[in-house]
Amino acid sequence: MAVIVRIPTQLRELSGGVSEASLEGSTVSELLSALETAHPGFNERLFDDTGGLRRFVNVFVADEDVRFLDGLDTAVGDGQTVSIIPAVAGG
Repeated sequence: MAVIVRIPTQLRELSGGVSEASLEGSTVSELLSALETAHPGFNERLFDDTGGLRRFVNVFVADEDVRFLDGLDTAVGDGQTVSIIPAVAGG
């Protein structure tokens, strides 16, 4: 099942400059693993030492934050879009 993963500008150096990747997976965890396989380097930017998402990394499935769904176990369906969005802070 193909799912589109949107890659933010800040991480596009890891994806060869592409803004989207079509990947296979039925959960967010599987998709992010496939992203790492296709473009090594994402894991260290997305995950902390415990294997959870870093605090400043937000992942959305169909405009819903996975932290309010089933986290990395959130199911994704064929044709859905997963967006990686880094948190922005400042003042």
